[in-house]
Amino acid sequence: MRHSGVCSGSCGVWGGGRWPGVTVVMVPRESFGFAAASLASLYRETAYPFELIYVDAGSPGGLRRHLEKESREKGFRLIRRGRYQPPNQSRNLGLAEARTKYVVFSDNDVIFSRGWLESLVLSAEETGAAVVGPLICEDEPHHENIHNGGGMVRVEEIEEGGEVRRHVVQKTFLSGERVSEQPAGELGRLPCGFVEFHCVMVRRDLFGRIGPLDEGLLSTREHIDLCLLAAQEGEGVVCDRQSLVTYMGGVGLRWSDVCFYMLRWSDAWDLASLEVFRGKWRLAEDWYFQRRYRRLGERRVHALIRPVVGRLPFGRGFEPVLGVLERWASRWLSQRYARRHPVARGSLGRHREEKRLGAGARFLSVKLRSDGTTRRVYVDGEGSPMGGGVGWKAGSFFWGGVAVLERGGGCEVFDLGGGLGFLDAEWGV
Repeated sequence: MRHSGVCSGSCGVWGGGRWPGVTVVMVPRESFGFAAASLASLYRETAYPFELIYVDAGSPGGLRRHLEKESREKGFRLIRRGRYQPPNQSRNLGLAEARTKYVVFSDNDVIFSRGWLESLVLSAEETGAAVVGPLICEDEPHHENIHNGGGMVRVEEIEEGGEVRRHVVQKTFLSGERVSEQPAGELGRLPCGFVEFHCVMVRRDLFGRIGPLDEGLLSTREHIDLCLLAAQEGEGVVCDRQSLVTYMGGVGLRWSDVCFYMLRWSDAWDLASLEVFRGKWRLAEDWYFQRRYRRLGERRVHALIRPVVGRLPFGRGFEPVLGVLERWASRWLSQRYARRHPVARGSLGRHREEKRLGAGARFLSVKLRSDGTTRRVYVDGEGSPMGGGVGWKAGSFFWGGVAVLERGGGCEVFDLGGGLGFLDAEWGV
């Protein structure tokens, strides 16, 4: 059913004239805690007529019942799957049912602002852009802390040693800035290279040329892939900074969110996604990818481990142990899922250790007190541990399950092999 009771079809009557039809496809992003608030915000803040297709994949019982009730009362289409799904798979389910000129993909943790949708439609109609995204903010206060104001992305071909190598170059605009501090001229329409999937509107006929969203991108680079494909087809991408939405990522995770969150941001899903993206665009495995390898697991550390550690007396000392346990659980979940569901088959057997060596990587020699054996701990070119992304300090995780417990000479080390050791002063190349 079309919100506001306007007739269905590619166009509808609104505000005294005919406007193009819009279907909103809402899918789970990483958790379920803000899903009810996001749905309520969509209907409260959206005056422009729309059709809603809600894809519910693996939500807890309370939310399932709430969505069923809301679907009956508001008349939107509810597609239910009893298991977790990668976002692109859920988006494609909604896309297959859409019949309107435009499709908006929205995550289930987005809070909308008044007028967001009509602004996107007006931008698309006046610029002809096939992909239009709003100014995306994050967390509280709503619509203030900027996450993404569009960005630049391109693939460059560079001759290196007689061989042409392809590199992706990416830059995000306005990230970390505040809406209230922006000059008036900054908050308009910006032709750009990419916008993000937290909320994005796409002209539906584009998919007739590029096909559905790539389900091999399980967790990352989906937005970059879509925007590169649009540019390849000669279509424009615009960030409409007059349209504001806020995503509530990593805020208020509940116990019922933990398994989905660990799967969604598992090392295996990230690695499989990066591999698909790199192969699809024939890219060199350069610093762009090395940087992301080093950050594997960082989201889980901040969203799952740090909140627990912060509530425990002397909790910092438990962080390495909790990190090892969480990493094991995340790996188990991702491998179990991959064996059961073909969409994630590319993540089977993937783990962070396969990408331990980056550009300029070195190692520390670690002597275990338990048995006197020496092991190598890999660090990046600046002496920071590779993995976790938390820097060289107490509690940092190293590749291979090794974590620093104490800083300084004779620094104690926790190792998956079961021993405690100390860091020697030896370096290798």
